[in-house]
Amino acid sequence: MNHFSEIVQFIRNTFNQPEGFIPLHAPVFSGNEKKYMEECIDSTFVSSVGKFVDQFEEKMADFTGAAKAVVCVNGTNALHMALMLVGVERGDEVITQSLTFIATANAISYCGANPVLLDVDKDTMGLSPKALEHFLEQETVIKSDGCYNKKTNKKISACVPMHTFGHPCRIDEIVAICQKYHIEVVEDAAESVGSYYKNQHTGTFGKIGVLSFNGNKIMTTGGGGMLLFNDIDLANRAKHLTTQAKVAHPWEFRHDDIGYNYRMPNINAALGLAQLEQINKFLKVKRKLAERYADFFKEEEIDFVDEPQMAKSNYWLNAIIFQNLEERNSFLEFTNNNGVMTRPAWELMNRLPMFRNAQCQNLTNSEWLSERLVNIPSSVI
Repeated sequence: MNHFSEIVQFIRNTFNQPEGFIPLHAPVFSGNEKKYMEECIDSTFVSSVGKFVDQFEEKMADFTGAAKAVVCVNGTNALHMALMLVGVERGDEVITQSLTFIATANAISYCGANPVLLDVDKDTMGLSPKALEHFLEQETVIKSDGCYNKKTNKKISACVPMHTFGHPCRIDEIVAICQKYHIEVVEDAAESVGSYYKNQHTGTFGKIGVLSFNGNKIMTTGGGGMLLFNDIDLANRAKHLTTQAKVAHPWEFRHDDIGYNYRMPNINAALGLAQLEQINKFLKVKRKLAERYADFFKEEEIDFVDEPQMAKSNYWLNAIIFQNLEERNSFLEFTNNNGVMTRPAWELMNRLPMFRNAQCQNLTNSEWLSERLVNIPSSVI
């Protein structure tokens, strides 16, 4: 426990907080947040129409390099919309990783589809291209209208890799494999605003990318998400569907499809625009924090999760790796009992009751990480 006490003390010193509770990741409002939100309130346009919505979409597209961005109420319904837009239908199957946040698998379920859970790479913690290719080679067949699972005879219509804790996966390899098998890629970049793989922003490799601006993310709109597109026509379709599929008219209520009330309110976009103005500062500060952690844990002989090769991570949530489950659990108990918030990786999707019967392949790396990984305080300081 003395060993753990040194870690707690280091974290307290790093955050200049000798007493009290240290959260895992708290938002920072040090820019134009109040100014823009007051302006939004004064305009009375606080719902899904307003200048901040338009500006936020435009500036996020510029920042990420996407052709167009479309805001949503949160990252989960952005994932749901993305899957529908790429053609996922009831009864289909969607490949994803077992080590992921529940929203990834939930969004697949919203479409009436079933997840196929594959392993991750240890170094990226994201979907393994080798595991993906092995599954597709051994378990699927290509027919005239797409890729089918040999065991279930269900169509595999999409693949959802996730950039875990902001560390980019080998997304270019994943996209290339999926193209060979006629499978669309929806990129779950919810945690990776400001992360790059081979100098390209995450969320811009697949057919559609998804971002999250939840309160605990590197930048926040309170609650919010975003769809990133390289295809302008598909982006316009998304904007239409997320606005209840309402056909423009001066006064009549006309709708031409099943629509969704998924548009982000203007007041949230005002907050997001102010946060985006500070994103480069946030990224710089978080990189320095990660470097400080990496240096400290070298002396402690605990593995610190560094950014993968050819990647530039936002270090959203810093992570360390313990030797075994027992040591991990002891650390979690000690830190949380002493006012320092730490968390394990998510429970693997195949271990949850609603996905217990999902088809899986070998999950050796996912299981190894889930038993050893701990997230430590990572706020911008």
